[in-house]
Amino acid sequence: MYDAIVLAGGAATRLGGIAKPQLEVDGRTLLDRVVAAVADARRIVVVGPPQPVRGEVVFCREQPPGGGPVAAIAAGVPYTRAEVVVVLAADLPSIAPAVPALLDALPSSGVALLADASGRVNYLAAAWRRRDLLEALAALGDPFGVAARTLAAVVRQVHVPDPAGWGRDCDTWEDLADVRSHPEES
Repeated sequence: MYDAIVLAGGAATRLGGIAKPQLEVDGRTLLDRVVAAVADARRIVVVGPPQPVRGEVVFCREQPPGGGPVAAIAAGVPYTRAEVVVVLAADLPSIAPAVPALLDALPSSGVALLADASGRVNYLAAAWRRRDLLEALAALGDPFGVAARTLAAVVRQVHVPDPAGWGRDCDTWEDLADVRSHPEES
């Protein structure tokens, strides 16, 4: 059993500040797609402003808002209890097949992270041992403005190959148009 934290509070500056989690791909919002990917989680925590979503979730917010992904993870982790915590960005429309792969690859301590065909690691497509996540957060101190790669750097990492592009995010209008033009892959 695992809990999930979905990060849905970013500024979406490359998209003009629009509510990115509410953008649609194939008739479902990005947030709905990510929440559905972790539907079997014991608890799903969405860190970001309350917004429409299908499924039972708990909303919370980092204080102050806009502190970045590690601040958002730190805000969400107190709402989790399971030994394993899946952490996902809300802009990963194709992430569903990656969740079981991340869970299967999770080491006895540390984190499992998706890595694309070029070797680029997606630090917001991860499965963590909760105790290691808590220790990593404590080691960093103030999480405001800290990059997710910095958080993962203090624990053992296992990289999960992602040749299908499950961890591809939608940061730009071009990214979104590409995903929309290939809905069968998402």
